[in-house]
Amino acid sequence: MSAIKLHLEQAERDAVDRFASSLKVSAEDIAYAALNRLMLACADAEVCRDITETREWRRHNLPLWSDSACSVHAYEGKADEEPTPCRRIEA
Repeated sequence: MSAIKLHLEQAERDAVDRFASSLKVSAEDIAYAALNRLMLACADAEVCRDITETREWRRHNLPLWSDSACSVHAYEGKADEEPTPCRRIEA
């Protein structure tokens, strides 16, 4: 079987793990389901644009669904605080 590596920041991984745990599945199951949904919609121009835009902003930002993504420290140059769970994903 072939493998694709997905590199995540810890805040991203924590949110994925918590979501997977709430569904009683693995993080790999979440990643595969997300890829499946994406590939089923790959003919949509908006989806293609979102992929290229995400590639650009991911270099400097955490996604809204990750832990601490909305932290004031992330965009005001202040010292980091301990990560807090994302409000978008309830455990």
